[in-house]
Amino acid sequence: MDTNVRKAITPAEKLAVTLRYLGSGCTFKDLHYSYKLGVSSIAMIVREVCSVIWNELVGVYMPTFTEQYWKDISTGFEKQANFPHCIGAVDGKHIRIIKPTGTGSQHYNYKKFFSIVLLAVVDSDYKFIYVDVGSFGKDSDSTIFKNSTLWTLLANNSLNIPQPSVLPNTDGNVPYLFVGDEAFSLSTNVLRPYGGRNLSQKKRIFNYRLSRARRYVECAFGILSNKWRIFHMNFSLNVTTDLAVDITKACCVLHNYVREKNGYKLQDTLTIEGFDEPLVTTNNNNRGGRMANDIRNTFADYFYTVGAVAWQNDK
Repeated sequence: MDTNVRKAITPAEKLAVTLRYLGSGCTFKDLHYSYKLGVSSIAMIVREVCSVIWNELVGVYMPTFTEQYWKDISTGFEKQANFPHCIGAVDGKHIRIIKPTGTGSQHYNYKKFFSIVLLAVVDSDYKFIYVDVGSFGKDSDSTIFKNSTLWTLLANNSLNIPQPSVLPNTDGNVPYLFVGDEAFSLSTNVLRPYGGRNLSQKKRIFNYRLSRARRYVECAFGILSNKWRIFHMNFSLNVTTDLAVDITKACCVLHNYVREKNGYKLQDTLTIEGFDEPLVTTNNNNRGGRMANDIRNTFADYFYTVGAVAWQNDK
């Protein structure tokens, strides 16, 4: 509200302050000197604008899951990463925060700092198709994934994932699935690499082909942290946990917006600053059941035979 003492802070100025904060990684006090606004006012502005950015853009740049949407993602992975039937690469990263009041050691991770975890699923265009933000830093990727709404929808067959179909130039039907690293449990809809050291040539090739698809989520984290320098800060986010969650969600949907409008710089995909890997636990279910192992073996056979690429034996 405009008064006789001062003019109201305009929406454009609120947006400018928030984007400056997210894009530069400066503190509220730095913005106080730049914009001549109170520190407490800036904190309220950032909270409000981050919430609005997420609520207004998530429906546009993280659309609803439909069967055709999954098929388009699968086509992208088959074209870009030579990995058919992949509908997303999943991984998690730590985001440093100050110790939340009254939480004990819940946010204290194995790397000896406090954090929340960003769990993300990414397509072959380095865009986030699903994010889960705010889990305790002490939790592993697999635990967070199985506590997420995505896993609940997956378990209830509510994601509209296409029915299993044949791989190119083969006969047997295989399901559409997500790819992850060794932190995730093997299941009928999640592929992880073979464990162990003395692997056969076929298993090593499968692990290499899986890593080519999984690198898209790692590159997306690199683009995110290099574009939004709030994650480059050498110290923890000095905000409440709720605001840290809002900031992270806003950056993720803005990442998709910028990715669609302006593309990305290759060098931004090569380094990931400000993020750390969550804990890889040793008690994950690597067996995954007979059906899950059969699916993984089917992909290994496919990559070793009709689905082979010329350079895979050199890796």
